[in-house]
Formats: sequence, structure tokens, C-alpha cells
Amino acid sequence: MESALKPFRVLAYVVGCMLLILCVAMVLRYGFGNPALSKITAPIHGGFYMIYLVTVMNLGMKARWSWPYMAGVMLGGTVPFLSFFIERRVTRRVQAALAAAEA
Repeated sequence: MESALKPFRVLAYVVGCMLLILCVAMVLRYGFGNPALSKITAPIHGGFYMIYLVTVMNLGMKARWSWPYMAGVMLGGTVPFLSFFIERRVTRRVQAALAAAEA
């Protein structure tokens, strides 16, 4: 479970940052008629989000999460700033489970 936590944490931050950049790009595209940044950022965010989904699935299977909880964590990459909050909660939960398993 510990080996699956690090990729999840990295991807949660990457997806969160890319989503914030994508929000700025959408404002530029639809507010100011400049689609250049969104044409670059949107596919990159989509690719990282797909990898994020795989890392959530990997961690969730190893941690034996319920499907609704796993789906909630997966949706964390779709709302700005939520992935950072979700990452902290998941990290605490996994570390607590690891500590309980060692005791």
C-alpha cells in the first residue's frame, strides 16, 4: 500500500495544478477569445487525469476501499483545489492504516 501512495500523491498535485492552469486557460479562451493556452493545457490535463484514475484505482484496491469512496477520490481531480484536500485526507487515512497494521 505504501508503494501505491507516492504515485497517488504526486499525481494528485500534478492534476490539481494542471486543473488550475486549465481554469485560467478557459477564462482566457471564453472571456478574452484567446484559445491558445487551452489547446495545450486541456489534453495535458486529460492525460494526467487518466493516469491519476489508474493510481487511485491501484491505491484503492490495495487499501481495500469501497467503490463509492474510490469514486469520490477519483472525482477530486475535477474540481479546482479539491485534489489537494483529497490528497491530504487520503494520505492520513493510508498512513493510519499502515500504522495500525504495524501495531
